[in-house]
Amino acid sequence: MTDSATIPDGYEISADPARIDAARVHHWLSTDAYWALGRTREKQDAAIAASLNFGVYEGSSGAQVAYARVVTDRATFAWLCDVYVAPEARGKGLGTALVGAVCEELDAFGVRRTLLATGDAHGVYEKLGFKGLESPENWMGRGNQ
Repeated sequence: MTDSATIPDGYEISADPARIDAARVHHWLSTDAYWALGRTREKQDAAIAASLNFGVYEGSSGAQVAYARVVTDRATFAWLCDVYVAPEARGKGLGTALVGAVCEELDAFGVRRTLLATGDAHGVYEKLGFKGLESPENWMGRGNQ
């Protein structure tokens, strides 16, 4: 899916929904991701089913080591969320490669705007062209913020 120079050797990125290890993704997010702690398996499965999903997989074992989800119309807008790299796979550039692959896919659709929210990974996203909103006062939200 992405240029082999952007993902470390021994790993593969795929948007094939059949490859997503939903149980593993739910465990990661519901127990270790500050934004999804306590999320139910049913809620996570519904989110996966209604989204464009990406996984990073070890080449030798095929085990999933990272995940990202995109809520999108595949035409004009996307919300990048649930980006997670397993603790044992961190520090190898997999998160940057994963988000890069997501951006390539969204660019191919012609998506004009991709948003995300992060409490701790601004540097990762900035490498890929994300920046603070120029007019945050124009944006609004509803629900838990």
